[in-house]
Order: sequence, then structure tokens, then C-alpha cells
Amino acid sequence: MTTHHQLPIYLSDSTGAAWRDALASDDDDDHFHDQCGVFGIFGHGEAANIAYLGLHALQHRGQESAGIVTSDGEQLFAHRAMGLVHNVFHEKQLAKLPGQLAIGHVRYSTAGESHLKNAQPLAVDTARGSLAVCHNGNLTNAGELRAELEARGSIFQSTSDTEVIVHFAVLSQLPTLEERIVDALKRVEGAYSLLFMTERTLVAVRDPLGIRPLCLGVLRGAPDAHVVASEPSAFDLIGAEYVRDVAAGEMIVIDREGVRSLHPFAPAEPKACVFEYVYFARPDSHLAGRSVYEVRKALGRALAQEHPADVDVVVPVPDSGVPAAIGYAAAIGVPFEMGLIRSHYVGRTFIEPQQSIRHFGVRLKLNPVRALLDGKRVVVVDDSIVRGTTSRKIVKMLRDAGAREVHLRVSSPPTKWPCYYGIDTPTRGELIASSHTVDEIARYVTADSLGYLSLKGMLNAIGGGVEVPGHHCHACFSGQYAIPFAPPGKRPLRLVGV
Repeated sequence: MTTHHQLPIYLSDSTGAAWRDALASDDDDDHFHDQCGVFGIFGHGEAANIAYLGLHALQHRGQESAGIVTSDGEQLFAHRAMGLVHNVFHEKQLAKLPGQLAIGHVRYSTAGESHLKNAQPLAVDTARGSLAVCHNGNLTNAGELRAELEARGSIFQSTSDTEVIVHFAVLSQLPTLEERIVDALKRVEGAYSLLFMTERTLVAVRDPLGIRPLCLGVLRGAPDAHVVASEPSAFDLIGAEYVRDVAAGEMIVIDREGVRSLHPFAPAEPKACVFEYVYFARPDSHLAGRSVYEVRKALGRALAQEHPADVDVVVPVPDSGVPAAIGYAAAIGVPFEMGLIRSHYVGRTFIEPQQSIRHFGVRLKLNPVRALLDGKRVVVVDDSIVRGTTSRKIVKMLRDAGAREVHLRVSSPPTKWPCYYGIDTPTRGELIASSHTVDEIARYVTADSLGYLSLKGMLNAIGGGVEVPGHHCHACFSGQYAIPFAPPGKRPLRLVGV
């Protein structure tokens, strides 16, 4: 029996009360929350520092916790904490993470509580050595698998669905690491882009439907230093060259022998998450060979074709609505203006003003430019409407700044269904479009008109002018789930003001 390796885990609440405040609920945050981001590197003497920079570039995918696990070839070293990457990792912590191999994770909780015990990467000692794993996605059968494992005597240290994968991989009796990982993954259902790490090996796996993104790169000037990340925008910061996307159902094994590609799962039609193009991915990323920025401009152009407006100016809801608004303005031949300015330095406040200070939360983030809006007929472009609360406050804000008309345009279809594949979404009853017509929503947000991009128009824009409905998961818009299961029922949302 192999001697167990000592695994130093440094768990710290490095930001104190600040991170707890940052995780407080915010009724003015009316977007779907980013899921998670993963990053891995093999073959570089500053693996921890490179992983830190990679996670910094993926910070938009999760702001709750961050972690890095490294290996010096003999044992693993880990540091995880609640908070943003630059708060979690300082020079002293990174110095405690030696080695040429690392994986890292930024998290927003989609399965499991918002708690330090669920911060990733998860790391365990086993009879066959140490194993660390980080996960972007969500397992739809994690509850039943956890119950099965607990009935067999397994003890869980977190409430994250990722730990189910770890248990099955450790329990597998197959001889090689990749066989044990495949054995475990054949038990799970759902979405996953995973990085596994032992003392000497990095393994990247994408689920057979390719719901969550994952890509492969190599450091320029260091051909033996391979990197894996949720998005290729993480490669730009570290000076790495994008090689290709990890294919749906592909396993990539990186060790001293080089890079091996395996396809251990039955072929399936890819179902990449369409919301990555709409909102989640950084606009400077490329997904499946397409520029996210250009796709979002195309969404705006398609929106203008379907829902033009006779207006004086087009204004985006920053930052995610900017490319679509540029495309919309160009298509209708109307000036594009940054009529709403976003504060990039706002956190969550400890004070709550009296009710008389209306729209306080939105005004912390956005403020109108009266000189661009006063007396104007305005189209305001956003990427999505979830509950409608923020849209209502933005429309009111624009009117208060002098806008004569406010027309709301949305560069995606009505969001009617929750996501169960790694995006934190409200219940269906909290989604305004699940129980209200477009006209009812328009009255609630007090817009002069409201137009959503159609599902066909969205898929056409994402496909570069060719509709490819079978290549993406769009369940949050259509209810057509890529992995069939019985989601919770609909509870209607009561709107005051409709």
C-alpha cells in the first residue's frame, strides 16, 4: 500500500466580514450569475503565479471563492479562501505553493452552500496518492449519487456536487488514473468541465455534450508548458497561445510523456451553452472559433431587424449590453452613446438607506448622463431580463434624466426556465417571462415598448448567419433541456404595477 502523502491545506477567511457582505443577497443584481472558472498549467517553474494570473482573467466567472493546488512532483500544496483572487492570494501564500503543476478555480455557488468548505479545488489523500479536482458545471443526479455513497459509508466534507466525482474516482478499482476518472464520470449526469491533478499528471475532461467551455493552450517560448482554461481570454494575460477547444467528451492527459487525447465516451451531439455568447464569457474570448464580441454585435443587429425603433439615441446597459447596443445602433443608423455610466469600484454597502432614497442599489452601479438623454427618444439595450426589477429601475432612471421615450430591447429571448447545468438562476416562478406576456412585462418595467430577440434570430446570429438549433443548449429560453429530467414546477410571480 502506498504511503499517504501529507497534504497541507491552508483555509483562511482572508477578507473577513467583507466577503460575507459581498455575498449578501442583492435585489438589484438582476442577471444570471456566472458559474465557475477553471485553470490548469503543466510544466512551468512558476505554476502558482501563472495560475494566479489565469484565475484573475477568469474572475468574471466566479467572485465567491478562489483556490490553487500545486505539486512539486512528490506532494500537493493548496490554498483556498473566500473572496476575489487578488484578496485570496498574496506573495506569501503563492510562495507556499511550489512546483511546476497547478490547477485553480474561481467559484460562484450553483450547487452547495456559499461556504469555505465548498471552495475548490478539492484535494484528498488516497491509498494511491493524492488527487485534486476543480469543476465548472453542475451534476443533475448528484443528490441520488450522494445518498448511494453515504449508504455505503462514504463521508462527505462539503455540500458541493463535485465531491461525488471524487468519491467515485477513489472507489474505482481500475488500474490507471484516466480509467478511474472515466469510471466515475460514467456514473454522473449533467454538465462538467473538469481538471484533475495528481503529483505528476494533469487531466482535463469536458462532458459529452460540451455544455461548459474548456480550451487548451501552450505558453509562448515554452512549448512544454501546457495550459487549460475555461476561456481563451485567460491565455492572453499569461502570454499563452490558444491551440484549440477541448472537444465535447474529450479527455486530455498531460504528463512528462507529453499530451494525449482520449475519447472515452459515446459520441453525442454537442450542446454548448448559448448563454456563454449572450452574457457569461468575456467579450474578448473566442468560443468554438467565434469572437464573442462579434457574436454580441450580431445579436444586436438581429434585434434591430426584428424590433426596430424610431429613436434619437441607442444606450447600452453596461457592460454586458455594450456590443449588442453597438450592433443595434449601426443597424438602425442611430448614434450609439454611453448614456449610462457604470462604477467599476462598487462593492456591497454595509448601510441601507431609508426607503425615501429610491433606486439606491442601481444608482450605486449605474448613473445616467443627462446631457445625452434630456429630451431624447432612447432605446436601451440589455442582454437579458430575469426578474425585471433592475429593468424597471433603469427605465425610471432614464426618464428622471429627461428621456422623452424609453424603449427597452433585449438581445436574447425571454428567459422562462432555470438552468440546471452550472448557472445560478432563480426558480421558474421568479422569472418574469415564465408567467407574463411581453406586453405585461413592458407595463411592469414602464417602458414605451419592449422587444426580445427571437430564439431563431439568436441562433442564427451565433451561427454566423446560419441557424444551427441542434448545436447549443438553450433550455433557459426554450425549456428544451439537453439532459432530460423533471425540473421543479412553475410558481407564478406576482407583479405590482401590471
